[in-house]
Amino acid sequence: MRVVVIGAGGIGGFLASALARTGVDLAVLARGAHAEAIARSGLHVRGDLGEYTVRLRLIAELDELADFDLALLCVKAHQMSALRGALQRLSQGGACVVTLQNGVPFWFARKPPLESVDPGSAIGSLFEDRRTIGGVVHLSGHIDRPGSIVQSGGTRYVLAPIAPGGSAEKYLHPLLDAMERAGLAPERSTDIRGVLWAKLANNVGLNAVSALTRLSIAPMLAFAPTRELVARAIGETLAVGRALGVVGEIDIERRMEYAARLSDVRTSMLQDLLAERALEIEPILGAAVELGARVEVATPTVATLLALLRGLQASYVR
Repeated sequence: MRVVVIGAGGIGGFLASALARTGVDLAVLARGAHAEAIARSGLHVRGDLGEYTVRLRLIAELDELADFDLALLCVKAHQMSALRGALQRLSQGGACVVTLQNGVPFWFARKPPLESVDPGSAIGSLFEDRRTIGGVVHLSGHIDRPGSIVQSGGTRYVLAPIAPGGSAEKYLHPLLDAMERAGLAPERSTDIRGVLWAKLANNVGLNAVSALTRLSIAPMLAFAPTRELVARAIGETLAVGRALGVVGEIDIERRMEYAARLSDVRTSMLQDLLAERALEIEPILGAAVELGARVEVATPTVATLLALLRGLQASYVR
């Protein structure tokens, strides 16, 4: 099994480094100063698997992408459209893809495709369900300097083929086995849409409010007004999920209590805001609002947060 990891940030870099130490035939598609540092000195990792440095094979040319069986998509969902050329080469080569981003992925709603996620089905048209593995990542990570990442929050990955048969089914078991050998905690799900939507609801509330207030998780949830705002956003998103038939009743207070234990953690959206990077607002909040409209579930809190974040992003992203 030949594997390519698309993106070497906190999530992709950690996964690539763990798999590479098991001897998996693996390469990474990365760019910029981070990739240059990895090429010079390897990738330094500090996290739940300890502290180590690993050499990674880097991909520079798109033509090389035709040689892989499995592509782990670890860039943020709003960056996918910029990678269409790379994804097209993977598709032409017959690769299976694994979606490992926050937010709603391209396969979640294909007819019609979600404009907030995959306008015109630019990505979805390249990979049918039988060539797609859905993934939900339960950990955090970030680049602390070029060539070095910090990871925390456990090593749980939830995976499932989107449709039976095909290359997704063929490559899932070898991938799960390789991840287990790497010391990670992968699991095969029988309810990937439900797992994904439950995490999405948390991301809608926690990411949005943290970015707008610039608060890390614990103080945000300790302050009654922001805690209530987070709860309303989560509740609206879960209501959309129930109308879609992908989740049942979920205890919002229990979910927030669990999150509140992460005392010093900044959400990924807050990290991007502070670094003045583009925010992953459309595949998270935009998708929740768009799907809410489809099933006629009102999402006024989420829609307001979405509008505020769009305005905030426009103030520094040109």
